[in-house]
Amino acid sequence: MTVRSAGILLYRLRPASQLELWIARMGGPYWAGKTAHAWSVPKGEYPAGEDPLAAARREFAEEIGTPAPDADYHRLGDFRQPSGKVITVYTAESDFQPERIVSNTFALEWPKGSGTIRSFPEIDRAEWSTEAEARVRLVKGQLPILDALLRHLGPGAGNPAQPGQPGHDTN
Repeated sequence: MTVRSAGILLYRLRPASQLELWIARMGGPYWAGKTAHAWSVPKGEYPAGEDPLAAARREFAEEIGTPAPDADYHRLGDFRQPSGKVITVYTAESDFQPERIVSNTFALEWPKGSGTIRSFPEIDRAEWSTEAEARVRLVKGQLPILDALLRHLGPGAGNPAQPGQPGHDTN
């Protein structure tokens, strides 16, 4: 049986068409202190029969501690991860500015084999990242989500240079 998750990737365009994405660093001891490939779209698992957008909104609120903003959400698609999990991702433009990040937690034996169960936040940090930062920060299996967002937004999204000018990537 395929494990399914649903998530929300918020974006905003800053001056000069600078694309920024709202992403979160995963919590727990494995991810502590890591930056590269340790971030994710806020997401979580949902049961069969639940509406994926409703699940994505619920999971966003659980991981960030603030409800997902009211916005016009667009379904980017379903993305199979290296683990086999499938993430259904929705996106919307928003200038989301939570007062603070308060993630739900999970229990884990730590250190492993110690018999001590500790509680860790699912997300220990979330913030706006440029497209270039997100490409380094996101776990590799989620890079196709970023590419799908760029296709959704159209040519030049996130790249202030115009076609034919230096700095414009046509790939």
